[in-house]
Amino acid sequence: MITPNAADFREALPTGGRLLGLDLGTKTIGTALCDAGWSFASPATLIRRRKFTQDKALLADLIAAQNVAGIVLGLPLNLDGSEGPRSQSTRAFARNITDLGPILLWDERWSTVAVERVMIEQDMSRAKRAERIDSLAAAHILQAAIDALTI
Repeated sequence: MITPNAADFREALPTGGRLLGLDLGTKTIGTALCDAGWSFASPATLIRRRKFTQDKALLADLIAAQNVAGIVLGLPLNLDGSEGPRSQSTRAFARNITDLGPILLWDERWSTVAVERVMIEQDMSRAKRAERIDSLAAAHILQAAIDALTI
């Protein structure tokens, strides 16, 4: 199941469970996990993209190890809400991982900008920001989704 609707996703997970947030990039996949009660999201491992089958296997291992019930995948929309090539690529990725669990497509506009602004305010070096931004963006996306799911 792939849906952009939080209510439909919530219905697919009637007993809750841990969620995996993903920020899909061309070179990396930022990951984040939340607790089973959907209270808070934390950055997790950064996956360096290789072949799709290898990426999917790493995600499957993470899902199994962490008892993940569902996936929140950041959907990169244009500022006007329209979809571009990156959105289409993300939707294709979602279709190819549907066997890993229910997927909520979450609007990720401004997530990377928001996270980078916080890291700059914390006086984090450019190198550290580059190393952490994708997983922190995944946590930002996941936190926004679980906030909407628990209302």
